[in-house]
Amino acid sequence: MSSQINLYEQLANELADLIARRVFVPGDRLPSIRQLAQQKRLSVSTVLQALRLMEDRGQVEARPQAGYYVRHRARLLALPAVQPDLQEAAFVGINSLLMRVLKANEAPQMVQLGSAWPPDELLPIKRMQKAVASVARREPALLSRVSCYETNEPSFTRHILRRALDWGRIDAAEIVVTSSCTEAISLCLRAVAKPGDTIALESATYFVLLQLVESLGMKALEIPTHPKTGPSIDALELALNAGLVQACLFIPNANNPLGCIMPEESKQRLANLLAKHNVPLIEDDVYGDLCFTAERPRPVKAYDSSGNVLLCSSFSKAVTPASRVGYVAAGRFAQEITLLKMVSSGSSSQFFQAVLADFLNGSSYEVQVRKMRRVLSQRIARMSDAVHAHFPAECSISEPQGGFVLWIQMPEQVDSLLLHQAAIGQGIAFVPGPLFSASGKFSNCLRLNCGNPWSDDIERAVMRLGELARRQSDAPQALRA
Repeated sequence: MSSQINLYEQLANELADLIARRVFVPGDRLPSIRQLAQQKRLSVSTVLQALRLMEDRGQVEARPQAGYYVRHRARLLALPAVQPDLQEAAFVGINSLLMRVLKANEAPQMVQLGSAWPPDELLPIKRMQKAVASVARREPALLSRVSCYETNEPSFTRHILRRALDWGRIDAAEIVVTSSCTEAISLCLRAVAKPGDTIALESATYFVLLQLVESLGMKALEIPTHPKTGPSIDALELALNAGLVQACLFIPNANNPLGCIMPEESKQRLANLLAKHNVPLIEDDVYGDLCFTAERPRPVKAYDSSGNVLLCSSFSKAVTPASRVGYVAAGRFAQEITLLKMVSSGSSSQFFQAVLADFLNGSSYEVQVRKMRRVLSQRIARMSDAVHAHFPAECSISEPQGGFVLWIQMPEQVDSLLLHQAAIGQGIAFVPGPLFSASGKFSNCLRLNCGNPWSDDIERAVMRLGELARRQSDAPQALRA
């Protein structure tokens, strides 16, 4: 199997290099599958795998009855710079500002470039309707069953265990089903740390993680994070050696908002480092299945031999946010998290666990995530093109390796909070950069949701947002203030 993977990846990389050297330019048709198979002496299935991988990466597109064509892409903009400084830990204070921003974003008639929810038309609604009806017929008792002690539905737990076989093995005893990935992370924070403790997070990181740290009275230590390779393990090691960190909370696969994936060797080093210092890692892996890599990247949990890594996830981004089912593979903290779950929110819906298990049985889920990867990578590429066309030339932009958000770094004189106020007045919602930092960094950055299907409204919104950014960038300092 590994030799087959090497062959199709090798072909995909070889074709990508030809595109980079402009042997094939945007709009060109690639040789047919049969031609490539004959030229490279490969099987048709291997060639097809390579082209599908390139499609997932956003490099080519399939046209019905016409073959594969090189996609039109904007030139790549410079990557945002990594902030080199390791600041002191600080209490977080974003909740009030965040609530104001989110409330404004959800006003009627907004063009939604803000909240990172999967688009309805990509979700398997009809298949889920069938699963709901099927489970209700087969197991009607689940519609009324509530347990004071048992939160897990066995059929759902089995699927989690089976999926983990791709990268290692976890025990059923460490699985705790929760009411969302967010609840899983909250429970983990309460299990491994106490008020006043310091939690190391990526910088930038998902604002809900900062909210959780703030609500629990903990401090945040921002770890410098590269937009392609993730948090600096060197910086984290300095903090650990100084005894500054009681726990870590990272998104190693498709970080939100940067879209970066931590390399496998960095994950191994991270797991070893945390084991050495006996510091737990809460790993948010909710975007792991939506990465655009040849194979689904492993979680840090795959390299954990100490029980220090608590893997949190859900199927909300690829199947349905409405099920409100998440889980944590809690390692050595399973007993504490089970107790916290029982006393805080009781058992999670066993009915919806069974519905998800029904959907996960067979090939439905793999088909679903493959479709989402392909479409989302294309929508990110389209949004990147539009940002390049309409935003100030000095802007830098992320190159997401998964998920469906885009991070934009604008000229330093642009204040994204002021930009947000102006954009809301124009009916455009996005999330300003300071909400992704415990210390208010990234004032000239913003995050855009790329998940929705492209439309004239989105095109106009990006164009108008770029105009507002250019206007602020060109204005004298006195007017910007």
